[in-house]
Amino acid sequence: MTVFKGLGLNGRLLRNIEAKGYKTPTPVQESAIPLVLSGKDVMASAQTGTGKTAAFTLPILHLLSDSERPAPKSVHCLILTPTRELAAQVSDNIRHYGAGLKLNSQMVCGGVNIRPQVRHLARGADILVATPGRLLDLLGQNAMHLDHLKLWVLDEADRMLDMGFIPAVKRIHAAVPKKRQTLMFSATFSRDIEALAQEFLVQPKRVQVSAENTTVSRIDQVVHPVDKQRKGELLKHLLRNDKAGQVLVFSRTKHGADKLSRQLSKAGISSDSIHGDKTQSARTRSLSRFKKGEVQVLVATDIAARGIDIQQLPQVVNFDLPYVAEDYVHRIGRTGRAGEPGCALSLVSADEVVQLQKIEKLIKKSLRREDVEGFEPEHRLPTKAVKTGGKRPPKPSQRPKGKSRSGAKSSAKTKSAGGKPGKNPSGRPPRTRRRAVSA
Repeated sequence: MTVFKGLGLNGRLLRNIEAKGYKTPTPVQESAIPLVLSGKDVMASAQTGTGKTAAFTLPILHLLSDSERPAPKSVHCLILTPTRELAAQVSDNIRHYGAGLKLNSQMVCGGVNIRPQVRHLARGADILVATPGRLLDLLGQNAMHLDHLKLWVLDEADRMLDMGFIPAVKRIHAAVPKKRQTLMFSATFSRDIEALAQEFLVQPKRVQVSAENTTVSRIDQVVHPVDKQRKGELLKHLLRNDKAGQVLVFSRTKHGADKLSRQLSKAGISSDSIHGDKTQSARTRSLSRFKKGEVQVLVATDIAARGIDIQQLPQVVNFDLPYVAEDYVHRIGRTGRAGEPGCALSLVSADEVVQLQKIEKLIKKSLRREDVEGFEPEHRLPTKAVKTGGKRPPKPSQRPKGKSRSGAKSSAKTKSAGGKPGKNPSGRPPRTRRRAVSA
């Protein structure tokens, strides 16, 4: 069994890791840390909750521990994250693991006053954790520069793509030195992310600790079929009768998150909400209350939930299924972290069948359906197993000539209601059906 001592980290880091209660590295840490320490570019694909943040923060702290102090306004390591919550999580990791190393780390993000950030960066920073928009603001104001950058990390690159940050990331890429070490971490690697890696990284070493787009095996995933108008009632029932403790509930919309939180509070269930329309201070306060156990339920949107890192979170609930199937993987990754067991419940109504099928196709698994007594839906969900293989039917151009889809012979000319070939009664050419593009 590999231990942290065998990965080449310095004594101070090893003591800090031990103080946090960790003894053995996770698979992504075991694979990525030696590669980062050797100076290689790395692209790592690992599920949420597998310790990927420590997989890059620990070797970065080791590499910078003996470096010279940064010059004014300069940065030695830039860690780019898509959300403020994730930036705060990464900053916490750096602070805890880097205790006693005398490294200066800063976090900059939008939603707060920029002036203190400008003032702190004037002294320079060994490590800067930033969101793309605020970083570009600071670069535009000449409050900092990236001329002396040694390390660049793109964390959760797939979410940056989803949120439309790639143009901003490319502008940042143009400002960093060509000679640098680049690390890209992502829960999933789509073709677009692969293309981005080819543009940003030089002969990267790839780390993939599990099958892409799969869910953590220790998470028990259950679907509760329910009529849409009874979802709120069912959630209250589950929260009152389940002894799981704190629960993270996902809502598809910001308005829905606030509304659901109010309904739960009115029913005597302590709850709060977190989403992008709230100020940074309000989001930080809500997250802090949840982490301290002051509220039982935190209702969150997908974007705001990135960065919620609670080791002992036993359960997540999908009040609404996400439109993008990959978000399901990110959502349930909030539970079952660091090898702990977890539970993911999804309240699914008949109008969400398409989303459910996309999720099951993505994770290559049919989710277990369980009716809750008293909440059986009028409209049932399909229980057909997910198909993971098989041949596609031939395209029309590949079918034998003279054969229609049904196999019957088709004539070369079609007749309209008016009896003339090739025209409909209005005299306009027939419409062609356009194939819908899925989200």
